[in-house]
Amino acid sequence: MEGGAPKESLALSEVKKQLRLALPLAVACFLQKIILTISLMFVGHLGELALAGASLATSFAGATGFYLMMGMSSCLDTLCGQAFGAEQHRLVGVYKQRAMLVLGLVSIPVAVVWAFAGEILLLIRQDPEIAARAGSYVRCMIPTLFLFGQLQCYVRFLQSQNLVVPVMLSSGITAALHVAVCWLLVRRLGLGASGASLAIVVSNFFNLSFLAIYVRLSPSCKKTRLGFSWEPFHGILGFMKLAVPSALMMCLECWAFELLVLLSGLLPNPKLETAVLSICFNTYVLAFMVPTGLGFAVSIRVSNELGAGRAQAARLATRVAMLLSFSLGLFLALVMVLSRKRLGYVYSNVEEVAMYFSKMMPILAVCFLFDSMNSVLSGIVRGCGRQNIGAFINLPAYYVVGIPAATIFAFFCHLRGKGLWFGIFCGVTVQMLLFLSITLCTNWNKEASKAKDRVFCSTSLDDTKTSCTLQANGCSSDGNVAQGTTQETNYFVDCSEG
Repeated sequence: MEGGAPKESLALSEVKKQLRLALPLAVACFLQKIILTISLMFVGHLGELALAGASLATSFAGATGFYLMMGMSSCLDTLCGQAFGAEQHRLVGVYKQRAMLVLGLVSIPVAVVWAFAGEILLLIRQDPEIAARAGSYVRCMIPTLFLFGQLQCYVRFLQSQNLVVPVMLSSGITAALHVAVCWLLVRRLGLGASGASLAIVVSNFFNLSFLAIYVRLSPSCKKTRLGFSWEPFHGILGFMKLAVPSALMMCLECWAFELLVLLSGLLPNPKLETAVLSICFNTYVLAFMVPTGLGFAVSIRVSNELGAGRAQAARLATRVAMLLSFSLGLFLALVMVLSRKRLGYVYSNVEEVAMYFSKMMPILAVCFLFDSMNSVLSGIVRGCGRQNIGAFINLPAYYVVGIPAATIFAFFCHLRGKGLWFGIFCGVTVQMLLFLSITLCTNWNKEASKAKDRVFCSTSLDDTKTSCTLQANGCSSDGNVAQGTTQETNYFVDCSEG
């Protein structure tokens, strides 16, 4: 008993830490997601054509822009999290500014794509009227693209320091404000669908401004906030080596679910299939905010502990997160199954739609349980900085197994919408098994050493460049460098050995 007591108390402490992080993050994710939904709700009262255009535009914006911004910024889960764990606070600010610079540059070509969204949608054989409405909606959202990328950098920056409550509060205030802005622009000023799109711009600007002011004024960010510096302009190539796999890891998974909706339109009775699949997808996404919050929480915990050199603490965090994910996933899956007959009528009064939805729900629930594990396992991968492995896993899981299986079950086995979800379930299962294998076989001491190398090699490079710059200006930098590396001397890594 005495030997097991410390382990039990450590595990319980870890559970509390993760839940304190996961709950605000889950709420924040839900509130950020609902902004797009609120705009669609206002557009829905303008007519069927307007709603169809706005829905298509939202999917296009997500597939070509939002997923990319979220994916690239997720590399800060690794970089800022490990730097904060290693108490290299200035480096946390450097990473954030570097990410803001890169995402700002990446937004430019994506904005060009958005400017021609209507023409692109016509090329992929979308209805001309719907494509024109979607193109106009996306063009009004172009400023959102730049704001959203910067917003994600601030969110990840604060998350890595365990400052999650401000993110939740900012998202909550923004969501409430968004309703008022939508009413003003759509109803009061009569701007129609364009007003709903512009409301997204306003709300993202407010959210970004709130977090920027918080970072600027809060004592909690005193050590990590950074004024203007040339340091973020260095090491961009190294940043991209982690940011690109991070983006691929997220985009490959999100694109697979978007393809599912497109395939539903090719089934017999496409109106019924698309309607039911859209309801299933919305239910899935809303419920998935819980494991998403837990995935962010374990990413923070793992990156912080690895950065601090506590390999076994990181290992404990992964075990606790997997147990929590399975428990919460099982609970929510049971809720889905038990409420399936009533839940369909929440979305539609058409009996055919509600009954078809209730038949789909058991498959959806099992898929959700496995995907809940994937959310946490993906968070562990991000915490370790192994996004390249994550991208390599998602590619075959969804595009060698998932989508081909969905096509076979839906069209050749005539299972229709059930077949599409069953195919995706196959992809999710393969993804989970591969991620689980990688996690269970992880050498945590080695991961802690790699995290230390990543942090202090970056610190050494930045210190060297600062020293060279000061010497070139005829100044002595010995005092500044010594002061900037006081903590590093206790935890130094010879980068040449890495």
